[in-house]
Amino acid sequence: MALQDLTWLNPPPHHAIDGDTVHARTGKETDFWRETFYGFWRDNGHFLHRPVEGDFTAEVTVKGDYKVLYDQAGLMLRLSETHWIKAGIEYTDGLAYVSVVVTNDASDWSLVAIHAGPDGVRIRLTRHAEAIRVQYLDASDGHWKPVRLAYFPVSKTVDVGMMCCSPQREGFEVTFSGYSVGPPISRELHD
Repeated sequence: MALQDLTWLNPPPHHAIDGDTVHARTGKETDFWRETFYGFWRDNGHFLHRPVEGDFTAEVTVKGDYKVLYDQAGLMLRLSETHWIKAGIEYTDGLAYVSVVVTNDASDWSLVAIHAGPDGVRIRLTRHAEAIRVQYLDASDGHWKPVRLAYFPVSKTVDVGMMCCSPQREGFEVTFSGYSVGPPISRELHD
């Protein structure tokens, strides 16, 4: 799958594809969020995607110049404006977190603090029918760590790809590398 075959929803003002790497610089006050706690709806984040049928595993390494609250980048799957999941690294309270937002009409948010090394963080998102599993690769021990197991409506296809947002600013620089979508990993949750 060539990265050139993917399509932008809300293209960022600056983006480039170089081999297996995508570079992006976010637009002003971009985000994906629906209602919960904050009381607003935003659907202007940047999402480079293609439709995928059935079950799958998607992975990407994300490396960003995280400086401002809520700077974020990672993977997204999207059925519609009201049904989507984003999972990646988000900057909150001066730290990098694996952040997952599940939106089934309204958004929820879960966070796990991690050490984000200089080479970025590898994120994995797997679909098993109605279940979405989110993991990250722990660079300290080389193991995939579970972050979230979430419900998501079953559909024939869903848009899958790379996402980045900067709700509090513009100009967040992010690099995605090693993006892949393939058959789903095993349903075994524990090694």
